[in-house]
Amino acid sequence: MVTEKLSALDKFKLLVDLGFDGVEPRAMLKADQAEEVKQIAKASEVTGLPIHGVVNSSNPDITGAIDLAKRYGANSVLHVVRYDRTIPYLQNYRETQDIIRRAIDHAEKNDVKILLENVWATFLIEPLGMARYIDELDSPFVQCYFDVGNVVRWGWPEHWIEVLGKRVAKLDIKEYDLSVAMNEGMRKAFARPLGKGSVDWKKVRAELTRIKYQGWATAEVAGGDRTRLADIAAQMDRVLDL
Repeated sequence: MVTEKLSALDKFKLLVDLGFDGVEPRAMLKADQAEEVKQIAKASEVTGLPIHGVVNSSNPDITGAIDLAKRYGANSVLHVVRYDRTIPYLQNYRETQDIIRRAIDHAEKNDVKILLENVWATFLIEPLGMARYIDELDSPFVQCYFDVGNVVRWGWPEHWIEVLGKRVAKLDIKEYDLSVAMNEGMRKAFARPLGKGSVDWKKVRAELTRIKYQGWATAEVAGGDRTRLADIAAQMDRVLDL
């Protein structure tokens, strides 16, 4: 999201200057990415800006992402459950659980949680299904990385938080505007500023308070230069009432 052409260290310094509390880079597990990983780890050490998690998307190499998170001092790996529409639904359900299940021991040994994000894969698109999927894995190291904006296509974030409860370990924060989705296109609905769309942030905050949520909240919106990033920080403060 930091689009200015800066070194990793200078990007971290910029985020500190703007008041961000932490950062969450994408997983870089290839051999030719080792130097970039080293620079990011060093930038976090020098600036004191923590790396709280690693985004691994749907990469099945969860153990590799856990090792990277451990190196960074992070406590989570964001994992997106794949939906392969070419195979039966229950087969996909069980096979994706098996991928996660094989990484649980490694997660426990390294004290790094595997957090499942609700996305637009047309799979696990309602809260009871997500809760059941997580509960069947039967580990405190498998929880939910709840994306507030992603659910508005099918429901309301406050209802998801009500159902998921303590399974919510971290939050992705973004807006969604249903009127834009209906008239201009579904993906364009994410472009609205935080607090200017269909999310009822007061209700979201109330549910987060009810479940005594105290975790990270990560801005997942279009990035930019210093001015844009400062605006994102201000929007986050407003919708989260910080």
